[in-house]
Amino acid sequence: MSYLEYNVKTVPSGIRKVLYLNWPLAVLLVSVAGIGFLMLYSVAGGSFSPWAEPQIKRFVLGLSVMLVVAMVPIWFWRNVSAVAYGVSLVLLVLVEFVGTVGMGAQRWIDLGFMRLQPSELTKITMVMLLAAYYDWLPLKRTSRPLWVIVPVLIVLVPVLLVLRQPDLGTAILLLTAGGLMMFLAGVHWAYFGAVLAMGAGLVTAVFQSRGTDWQLLKDYQYRRIDTFLDPASDPLGAGYHITQSKIALGSGGWTGRGFMQGTQSRLNFLPEKHTDFIFTTLAEEFGFVGAFSLLMLYALIILFCITSALVNRDRFSSLLILGIALTFFLFFAVNMSMVMGLAPVVGVPLPLVSYGGSAMLVLMVGFGLVQSAHIHRPR
Repeated sequence: MSYLEYNVKTVPSGIRKVLYLNWPLAVLLVSVAGIGFLMLYSVAGGSFSPWAEPQIKRFVLGLSVMLVVAMVPIWFWRNVSAVAYGVSLVLLVLVEFVGTVGMGAQRWIDLGFMRLQPSELTKITMVMLLAAYYDWLPLKRTSRPLWVIVPVLIVLVPVLLVLRQPDLGTAILLLTAGGLMMFLAGVHWAYFGAVLAMGAGLVTAVFQSRGTDWQLLKDYQYRRIDTFLDPASDPLGAGYHITQSKIALGSGGWTGRGFMQGTQSRLNFLPEKHTDFIFTTLAEEFGFVGAFSLLMLYALIILFCITSALVNRDRFSSLLILGIALTFFLFFAVNMSMVMGLAPVVGVPLPLVSYGGSAMLVLMVGFGLVQSAHIHRPR
């Protein structure tokens, strides 16, 4: 035992846990959130209201929640994973009956002090339960058909509930994250080949069903696909968002127009500039350099998570960390692809930067679990 390790082990347990925190990861999270505050201040015309001030308060609350979650032993989170998943399913069902409607979709439950989006919580609880399941399941059974059915159901049940809201973007994220978790756990590649073949058939069916009595998607979802394939076909209607987004991205150039000098956002040409399209505002004001810097911060967060998972000898902890890192990656990858026209507009926020309460708090809970796994790993 080194002198430093001996000194750490002699301090009280609570202080020792704080010292064992993955501090570089915590600093990166604060840095990304700080960029979000800056951009929300900018899109409000140089004012902390109505977006930056509430977002700062939410992040401080989220940071506190992350620390509380981190201090709880990881075995506790493994034991309650099934309960947490069950609660998230109950909340998804409640959305059907008492959910509030916003922008044509019924996705939120009004708690008075905030609007909770249960589908955001499900992204974390699903990963928790899958990690616990594969931690319990012997490796030799991972690819046996009977034992593959269970995780498939764990993934499909919330996906179907989310599709009813309707929220195609979140449903795709849940399906992708669940599939990647199964792959990381060691499920044979042949299953994924079969799923890809079925997916190709489903895509064909989606297009064939358009305009029929058995239409598989909503009309607005088909319009999003049309816009993705040809934004110029309706530049003032369905293609307006992505057209304005591309104009803002291109006008930023290498170094941007300057802080609070973005014409697209300042003159309100850019829709949803404080939520889904906030990355476009960043790129317009700070250019390629600013956008690339944010992307590097995201990449470093993923890197620290992967490193933490690789050095952790507990299977549940490793899978949990990787699952949350994957969920985080899908968040920003889909959002950035969406605003650049590389993916359909599906309403996925930019993590820790876009304005929003549920996504912020749930992500901080997720990183609290990452910290708990890091602190309580076998040493």
